[in-house]
Amino acid sequence: MGSELTYRGHEAQTTSDSYSPKPLKPWLSVIRPLRYLLREQRLLFVLVGILIGAAFIAVLPSSSTTTAPNRQINFHESFSTEILNPRQPAYRPGFGSLNSGGKIPLGLKRKGLRIVVTGGAGFVGSHLVDRLIARGDSVIVVDNFFTGNKDNVMHHFGNPRFELIRHDVVEPLLLEVDQIYHLACPASPVHYKYNPVKTIKTNVVGTLNMLGLAKRVGARFLLTSTSEVYGDPLQHPQVETYWGNVNPIGVRSCYDEGKRTAETLAMDYHRGAGVEVRIARIFNTYGPRMCIDDGRVVSNFVAQALRKEPMTVYGDGKQTRSFQFVSDLVEGLMRLMEGEHVGPFNLGNPGEFTMLELAKVVQETIDPNAKIEFRPNTEDDPHKRKPDITKAKDLLGWEPKVPLRKGLPMMVTDFRQRIFGDHKVNGATSVSTSA
Repeated sequence: MGSELTYRGHEAQTTSDSYSPKPLKPWLSVIRPLRYLLREQRLLFVLVGILIGAAFIAVLPSSSTTTAPNRQINFHESFSTEILNPRQPAYRPGFGSLNSGGKIPLGLKRKGLRIVVTGGAGFVGSHLVDRLIARGDSVIVVDNFFTGNKDNVMHHFGNPRFELIRHDVVEPLLLEVDQIYHLACPASPVHYKYNPVKTIKTNVVGTLNMLGLAKRVGARFLLTSTSEVYGDPLQHPQVETYWGNVNPIGVRSCYDEGKRTAETLAMDYHRGAGVEVRIARIFNTYGPRMCIDDGRVVSNFVAQALRKEPMTVYGDGKQTRSFQFVSDLVEGLMRLMEGEHVGPFNLGNPGEFTMLELAKVVQETIDPNAKIEFRPNTEDDPHKRKPDITKAKDLLGWEPKVPLRKGLPMMVTDFRQRIFGDHKVNGATSVSTSA
């Protein structure tokens, strides 16, 4: 018989050797952090650090809390010195960091926006750029200089928050911005009739390009339309709901219908693509930096009176217009952009003047002996033009502040300097426009 060996050391274990730790006591999750803080006086150091930080913040000087109600710049009061001396540097480092009152939390400042202004070297655009730069924003001016002028923005050269691009908006442009003020288009009859096809391309293709940019980068878009969308109105004064009376095939149609199409495009992008748009309908505006020979009635009268030429009145002189000072318009545009209402909004001065009444105001301001010369009226010239600004008053809290007799002398001073090269400050410069 064979023997049979049994290896007892290899027998299967009948008992389980698995490890089972002791259950955690529920209060340990609270006790351990406390032990950590109390060990080596860590809690004491934390409390001392908090007290030092609180004392440091408390002794910091307030960002002029006592002058908070007066912090907003009165643009009308400073207008004569800043605008009539355009070569004086307007850049003030740190200006944009001012807030509307109280202390600024440590390490926090107002974040300036990055803004594009098309047509920013023009009459209205350059004044808008001044306000945006003064507010602390970074501004990119896009202009092809057809009617704009580098002299209008030269005082911002060297400012790191200012850029100037020579570009025609009928060609696409790629930028990263927060807001777009679209002002690019010749606005006077002399200029927009010079090349009517180019004018309507600027209104349509240029607006399409800027709306496309706004859509791509999520920027808010403001279109500066015009009172010319009302044509020769049959309703007086004109409200925003009035559809107008426009000749679609007249000599002014490139501008009138171009702006109407631009408004259509803006609303279609708003409804169809969700672009934030704002629409302003601008009425007659005057002030420093207007083109001297642009064919508009105020600049014509002022330039002719200064040159001792007869003031040209077309027709019988009974046509009416409303004239707003440029600082009032800029304030309205900025309020519209920052507000929550799409528009359109009429931005103009409801004070109405006939052409003969305007000529008499210019005579009083410049030369009581200035002559008036009558000529045949131009084609499609509107007979009446006066805005109803009830909507802007109610929703934007805006209305014009500068009357014609206070704003006109400042324009006269600017024109006199540019026509004659006279940079001496005279009586007209000191006229206050804070009314």
